[in-house]
Amino acid sequence: MHAFDVLGDPVRRRILELIADDEKTSGAVSDVIRAEFGISQPAVSQHLKVLRENGFATVRSDGPRRLYAVQTEPLRDIDAWLGQFRRFWTPRLDALATEIARGRREQRLSGEDGKDPKQGSDR
Repeated sequence: MHAFDVLGDPVRRRILELIADDEKTSGAVSDVIRAEFGISQPAVSQHLKVLRENGFATVRSDGPRRLYAVQTEPLRDIDAWLGQFRRFWTPRLDALATEIARGRREQRLSGEDGKDPKQGSDR
């Protein structure tokens, strides 16, 4: 299965979000996904299996529990592939950041932040 086919499913993307910061048990993942998407536990297990078999997630046993974590290599491959397209949005995001900074500066200088720039105190 191609990486974008794996990530094209909103359930699998959400699972990756859940396990991105730290390991989660299959039960914890299943509880959240079932509540958010209204799918069965076996369906959640199938999504976990797809992520695992395609290298996006790892699983390890801890006694009776199965702990899932993100495997970063496939995500790095996707990031590298997306790199060729960043030129389309990076300048726009940089321009947006400049405009936001300019607006904040103008607010500060005009006293719209609740302080009188001449007196240095609240209005």
